[in-house]
Amino acid sequence: MIRTVPETGSTNADLLDALREGDPLREGDWLVADRQISGRGRQGRGWHDGHGNFMGSTIVRNQPGQPPAYTLSLLTAVALFDTLQTLLPTLHGLVLKWPNDLLIGDAKLSGILLEAERDAVVIGIGVNLVSAPELPDRKSAALTQFGPAPNRDAFVESLAAHFAGELDRWRTYGLEPLIRTWNAASMAKGTPLSVHEPNGGRVSGHFDGLQPDGSMRLRLADGTTRVIHAGDVMLAP
Repeated sequence: MIRTVPETGSTNADLLDALREGDPLREGDWLVADRQISGRGRQGRGWHDGHGNFMGSTIVRNQPGQPPAYTLSLLTAVALFDTLQTLLPTLHGLVLKWPNDLLIGDAKLSGILLEAERDAVVIGIGVNLVSAPELPDRKSAALTQFGPAPNRDAFVESLAAHFAGELDRWRTYGLEPLIRTWNAASMAKGTPLSVHEPNGGRVSGHFDGLQPDGSMRLRLADGTTRVIHAGDVMLAP
């Protein structure tokens, strides 16, 4: 079921509140907002809610034996990539940047936020279909800069289907197919990156693909490799 509301603070916050209140939310259900007044991104950033953009959330229930929940960020990014490839087959320049950003060229097109609550993970997604914010620290883009954007409602129908398919494969076959698919859609190896690590440190190097557990390999100037498990990853100048 896809439920659309004209306005809310945050679709993620709404689903988190529902879980806390014992609402038996189902996998496959989506909450989509025409407008968010308190949208959130990673690391406490706000999220732009331009009219006509996609802003929505869904949930995944934790099940025994499934891969680690944090890899749902990779899964969601792949589902987004496949959705846009399906709806806009002539669109060029789409790439994934670890852990879950979708870029067109070197500009950010979407954002993904995972939040855990009880036995579930709430996944919030924002996609710049028609307009993009001015960001202080990185480039941003909207699909309308490259041609007609997909209708928002058609977009969410396709995204829900691709997400369900990736979720089934993730549970059935584990991480290996997901990592392989993510790598095929990612930026090129050797892309220069800067990583702001959770401890406040910064490290620069070149993208070198993913580890089997979904963490990122960063090749440093001295030829060694640093494995990045968490951090804010930026394209280096």
